[in-house]
Amino acid sequence: MLKKPTATQRFFAGLFHFRHWVWDQAWLVMIYTAVVFGGNGVAARMAAGEMAPMSLVCLRWLFACLILVPALRRQLEAEAPVLWAHWPLILAMGFFGFTAFNVVFYMAAYATTAVNITLLQTAIPPFVLAGAAIFYRTRATWWQIIGMSVTFLGAGLIATHGNLAQLSTLTFNGGDLAVLFASSLYAGYTLALRRRPHVAPLVFFAALALAAFLTSLPFALFEILRGAGYWPSLKGWLVLIFIVLGPSVTAQLTYMRGVELMGPGRAGLFNNLVPVFGALFGVLILREPFELYQGLALILGLGGVAIGEIRSGRRTSS
Repeated sequence: MLKKPTATQRFFAGLFHFRHWVWDQAWLVMIYTAVVFGGNGVAARMAAGEMAPMSLVCLRWLFACLILVPALRRQLEAEAPVLWAHWPLILAMGFFGFTAFNVVFYMAAYATTAVNITLLQTAIPPFVLAGAAIFYRTRATWWQIIGMSVTFLGAGLIATHGNLAQLSTLTFNGGDLAVLFASSLYAGYTLALRRRPHVAPLVFFAALALAAFLTSLPFALFEILRGAGYWPSLKGWLVLIFIVLGPSVTAQLTYMRGVELMGPGRAGLFNNLVPVFGALFGVLILREPFELYQGLALILGLGGVAIGEIRSGRRTSS
């Protein structure tokens, strides 16, 4: 006669099934991703002056590798032939999506606010949409084009600090422009996820983390050689712990899972929740002011993507 499971066994069995259920809910994993990425903008601002930016990029991927590679050693060895066959793609994705994106992102934190850093990331979905049309011949609808234009208007409002007349003189804040450039890099990474090799997501991410660490080393060494490197403060180490466990590991995995479940175009919609959480954290944690033009830019960013994605969703379902 089979023994009836104990309350403890039933609890852990339920927890196991709940974990698998969560992993299959695209909207849930993407909301978690948006929350953590929103916090990353605040973390970047908090790390400014507490830790050298290039060292931060290098150390975040070093610690991510120290977590992932030993835990996945056997899987990495088993999938080594597949990973090696795709090493140019993995190296490029690790560099542009992780290293270059974060180098520009953290440098921008010295020149603009956490609120602006997160709000300007509303440019990622339009970049993804444009890239899909150029590289994958995915035809954009008129609603998507209108939505893209509205979103870029919001990004322009932030970049000019509420004065669109600055567009004629090109007197942008350098940090704001850097965030827009970083957003284009991450959009490229998102598009490239469609071509990733058929290996377990965790194994592929470990390979990307290793590529990011290797490509970030020259930046960190250059920073040290030019005398700009310095040892992190206690606050810097605490920020680094959050960045490693959140944006560097768990959020990247949930982002890849979201793209796998709903595709890059739909997953890109959730990138516009990043400014919502980032602006909220910037105001609550850093006590940064939230100006009227920033609120208008947020509405334009969210509204523009909603116009494009919701309308395209109706068209697809009809």
